[in-house]
Amino acid sequence: QVQLVESGGGLVQPGGSLRLSCASSYNLLSIDYMGWYRQVPGKLREFVAGIATSGSTNYIDSVKGRFTISRDTAKNTVNLQMTSLNPEDTAVYYCNARVRPNAYWGQGTQVTVSA
Repeated sequence: QVQLVESGGGLVQPGGSLRLSCASSYNLLSIDYMGWYRQVPGKLREFVAGIATSGSTNYIDSVKGRFTISRDTAKNTVNLQMTSLNPEDTAVYYCNARVRPNAYWGQGTQVTVSA
């Protein structure tokens, strides 16, 4: 069982930055893939960024160059640094861990981008 706890959400103005963190109860190097997803009411949850055990990263096109996913293996934490935020980034952000064949989710953290 993997427990994930997100933190760092909040209200930010357009153009601002936020840093989300996901603390894992499981050794990150034993997790196949860690990802950040987001969801707005009435829409499907979408993949935002992910990092594999190897350290390779992936992003959706809309956040490339603005968001950076990283990990701290000593703290078993995965971070999502978000810059140049715009209102379309407003969502609940969820951390996800895949330990085959299972997937685990955090409780989510709200990010609101508004003037």
